[in-house]
Formats: sequence, structure tokens, C-alpha cells
Amino acid sequence: MQNLVIVESPTKARTLQKFLGDKYQIEASMGHIRDLPKSEFGVDIEHNFEPKYIIPRDKKKRVNELKKAAKEAQILWLATDPDREGEAIAWHISELLRDAKIKSPVKRVVFHEITEGAIKEAFDNPRQIDFKLVDAQQARRVLDRLVGYKLSPLLWQKVRRGLSAGRVQSVALRLIVEREKEVLAFKPQEYWLIEAELESKNRKEAKFLATLIEKNGEKLVIKNKEESDGHVKNLENSEYKISKITKKEVRRHPYPPFTTSTLQQTAANRLGMSAKKTMMLAQALYEHGLITYMRTDSVNLSAQAVEAVRKYIGSVFGKSYLPSSAKFYKSKSKNAQEAHEAIRVTDVSRQPSAIKEVSGMNKDHSRLYELIWKRFVACQMNEAVMDQTTIDVEASTGYLLRATGSIIKFDGWLRLYQVSGIKYQDEEESTDKDKKNQALPVLSENEPLNLIQILPTQHFTEPPPRYNEASLIKKLEELEIGRPSTYAPILSTIVERFYVEKLERKFIPTSLGFTVCEFLLEYFPDVFDYSFTAQMEQELDEIAQGQREWKPTIRTFYEPFEKKLEETEKVAKKVKMEVELAGRSCPECGKDLIVRIGKFGKFFACSGFPDCKHTESMEEKIDAKCPDDGGEVVVRRTRRGKTFYGCKNWPVCKFASWTKPKS
Repeated sequence: MQNLVIVESPTKARTLQKFLGDKYQIEASMGHIRDLPKSEFGVDIEHNFEPKYIIPRDKKKRVNELKKAAKEAQILWLATDPDREGEAIAWHISELLRDAKIKSPVKRVVFHEITEGAIKEAFDNPRQIDFKLVDAQQARRVLDRLVGYKLSPLLWQKVRRGLSAGRVQSVALRLIVEREKEVLAFKPQEYWLIEAELESKNRKEAKFLATLIEKNGEKLVIKNKEESDGHVKNLENSEYKISKITKKEVRRHPYPPFTTSTLQQTAANRLGMSAKKTMMLAQALYEHGLITYMRTDSVNLSAQAVEAVRKYIGSVFGKSYLPSSAKFYKSKSKNAQEAHEAIRVTDVSRQPSAIKEVSGMNKDHSRLYELIWKRFVACQMNEAVMDQTTIDVEASTGYLLRATGSIIKFDGWLRLYQVSGIKYQDEEESTDKDKKNQALPVLSENEPLNLIQILPTQHFTEPPPRYNEASLIKKLEELEIGRPSTYAPILSTIVERFYVEKLERKFIPTSLGFTVCEFLLEYFPDVFDYSFTAQMEQELDEIAQGQREWKPTIRTFYEPFEKKLEETEKVAKKVKMEVELAGRSCPECGKDLIVRIGKFGKFFACSGFPDCKHTESMEEKIDAKCPDDGGEVVVRRTRRGKTFYGCKNWPVCKFASWTKPKS
């Protein structure tokens, strides 16, 4: 065998095989083949933070198979992903092969899309392993291990066993907790809005809604019904005319192509997908050669991709939709790797409807592909042009009312987001009807109006919204905390650890989350400070750019952190967890039932434990019988947060299934 190519996954291997042919044997490493051990610390602090790498038990067979294949190859090609993680996997593979005394030349190939042209270019231009990227990945791995494995035992001792802390996940938890405090402290204030339905005296069909905004030149704030009733009475006895009409042309420019962050945000808002699911689907689309690499913070597009999409726009939509020159976008992130590309489809002519025909693809893959396809095409289309109209209405009693509306003169890139031929929306707009953008009739200044009716409505000010996945990712990105590849695991971890719960897709901290956050901020305010965490991310980026050494960087962090750990262990008192009452008594001893968290999530337990061991399930009951013992079946969650169906009589009956049993 002449060529052995090693990638991470079997899907990627199968796609590559189509382009490379029989002269290449392609094998998958199945992810990392070396890692820090789970059962021990794995970092030698005394010897300059040297990591101790092992081959996980479930990877030993695969490693032996790779070594055997490598011995028979003349050239080894490492074709892992084009990021720090992929570079580290390539380095670990090369280290294992070197230890096995395999002397065949090793070449590193990098591509951002699995297409024939990209693969040929990568194999024509191999390079060496980039040790700057390897060092950056090792630094992040060691840093997170230092925080997690040193701080978690302290939480076990001072709060509760089984807890974990993470350098970035704890900062994300802090954001959620602080927002919840704002929500709890918020006191709603009553206010009223008054609208008037009006029509032209000369043309009864010319009707519109105007909102009351001023009286005698001063802005109106209506605080209660009594005030509202007074204004309504005056308005009902007023004469109306149009005092001013303002028209201006507004241009709406398309959004840049997707980065990892904006893809996760838009998929959450428009498709209701979690960041974890979005990345899983995007990984599959990439490995099937349908999109470019999905972990990126760049908004750049290759010249070939821009040329192809411009040709497509001109032929499908016409010259009026095609700008005279290509559009270029600048990343908001100062650390964006501009050599990389944004997330785009690899073949613009491949319609979203065709994705279902690709082996291994389902409806969700198709929906995400459509999101990426539209964004890519739209970013190179002409802007939409609208006439925005503002009509000021004067009442004889000194009131001023205002109506606003807009009319699309040229739909431009919004043509891709046409709904039912009438309503135009892009993927980041609300789907709610917006009265402020009503279609206004043609009117003229000083035109007299008839009042049809006055419409007063009561409202209350609302607290700041709780974070959902999209808004939390956006906030982390604004604070420059975390990186594209880290958002999905951060969000899934804080849910799996029961630090937060999701209610209607919003994050709400649990009492456990509140307690952990308060403890960490009391004793480690610097470590979990927003600016400090962002600074650490900056230093990790500098390591990747070769501007900083990783081991001295880790030492600078660890030495004060270690002292703080020792001090906290001595002075911190055991935290008394807040007890969540169930609101009823134990049927066995009469004491209060409380909410506890166990292996499968929340459950009711007697507060008299260990004297009384009564527990009750909080799981949702379903209309099904256990196929093993005929008992009730309930919905449970694994420690990773995945739902499954289990027998209520567990652990006596151990029935469990991912699919709902028949009724």
C-alpha cells in the first residue's frame, strides 16, 4: 500500500474516498486517540505542567489497527480537521506512530471543504504539523483540567459531592444567575397605550392606525386607567387632520455569511435547535461534503465561491439582483482567523430540497442546510429598497398621534425569505405581526380625518428577558469568552449538571446553580471575572499565533490560583443548601417532602432522611405499560440530559428504552 490517510470519522473517510480513489486507504481515528486520564489529575505540576497522555481503553484496538496499517504504507497523510483540535489529533497520531518506530514520511493536509478541488489542492500542498496550534490546544486542555480537577473537590467538600466547576461554564452560569436576580428584583410598572383608528373624510377605504405620542409638545407617559380614560374622552371629542407626511428611502443590507456563533444563534431562533444539535447536524453536512468547515469565526469567502454564487444569482434571479461588484464582510471578532472561510454550501446549485436524497441526511439536516444556503446566496445579492412613511396626525385638543409603515419597492435579497408571496422576512426577524409596519394608504398633508374608534390598552413593563441559547451565545461572544467550538459543550454541561433548567427554551438557574455560583464568586471573584476570562482566551489565541509560550502562561495563572485554593479550603464554611419544598407531607412519617437531585434528575424525598427513606418520582407519566412487569412507564433523563423511557418500579424492574413502548 502506498498511501494511508487518517481522518477522524468514518463518514469523512467515505466522502474522501470518492475523490481520492483506490490508491489511498482511508482510516478513521474515531476522534482523539490520546487524552488526559479521567481517573487521575494527569498534569505534572512539578515538571512544568507536563500533560500525561494515555490511550483510552476503548481506543486501544483502533490504535493497534492504525499502527498495522501505517507499517504497510509508504506515505502517511494526516487529514484531520483544520482547527486546534484537529491539529492536536494529528500530532497525537504522529507521536504514537513515532513511538511505534514507523518511519514512513508523515504529511499534514488541511482543507475547509470536502470537494474535489479542495482535496486536490490540499494533497498537492501538504505541510508539517503546526505546533503553535497544538500548544494552544494543550494549553486550553491543561488550563481546564487545572480548574476542573482542583476546584471540583473543593465544591464537594464545601457544597455537595458530585459537583463540577469549569473555567468558562461557571462564567456562563454566572451570566444566567445574574440575569435571574434582575428578573426576581424587577417590579413591573403599569402603563397604557392609546391608538386611534382613523379614516380619510373623502375616502372611507383609506383607514389606518395611529398611536398617541404627545400632548402640547410633551411626550406622554400614561401610568393608569384613570389617566387613560381622561385622554380617551378628550380624543373622542377632537377633530383630526394630517399635519405632516415624511417619506424616506431605506435600504436593508444582507447579513454576512454564517460563522459558528451566528449559525448557532439563528438555528436556535428560527429552527428551535440547541447549539449541540446544530453542531452535530453541521458536522454531518461537512463530512458529506455539503458545507464548508463549521467551526470558524471568519466571514471571508473564497474567490471561487463568490464567483460561483454571483453567476447563480445572475442566472436565477436576474441582473437587478446582482451587485456590480462582490460584497466583502469584516469579522466583528478581533481574533478571527481571516485565512479561514465562513460557513457556506460547497455547491450553490445544490438546492435544499435535494439534501433529503443524500444518504444519511434527514429533515433536520435539510432545514439547517437551507438556512446556510439562503444566507450564503443572500450575502451576495443586492440590498432591499423600501419606502418608509411616517404620518403625523394632529388632534384639535393638542394631541399628536403617529403612524408608521413601509412598502417594499425592490425586494433584493429578501426575495429568498418570501412567505406566501406577501410577507418578507429574513431569518433573524420576528414572525409576529408588527402594527408599526402596516400598509398605509395614500394620503396628503392637511387632509381631514374621521375618528372610527379609540383603542386604549393596558401594559406592564417587563423584566430583562432570560437568556436562551441564542442570546447567551451572543453575550459570550460579545464578552469574548469562549470560542466557536466551545459554546455547544458549555451550554449542554450546565444543563446536564442541573445548574440550570430550560423552561420554554429559556435558562433558569436551579437552587444548586445559585449556590455554586455564589460560592465561586465569593472565594474566586478574579478567576470567574468576565474580563479575566476574556483575557485568558486572548492569551490562548496568542499561543496559537506563536506570540506566547503555553507553559509560562499556565504557570502565571496557576500559582495565585493554587494559593487561593489552599486559603479557601481553610476559611470557607460548609454551605447550607437551600431546600426546595414540594408543598406536601411525606405519606409515611408526615414530615415535609423536599426536592432532591439524583442520577435521573429531580425527585421528591422525605426531609427526615435517613430515618425515613420515602421517595417519589417527579417524572412525567405516559400512557404506556412496561413490557417487562406491566407497571407504569415514565419519562426520565440520563445524566447527560437525554430523555428515555423507564419503568416506574426501577430498580426492581430495570426496563429502559429510547423509544416509547406501545400502550
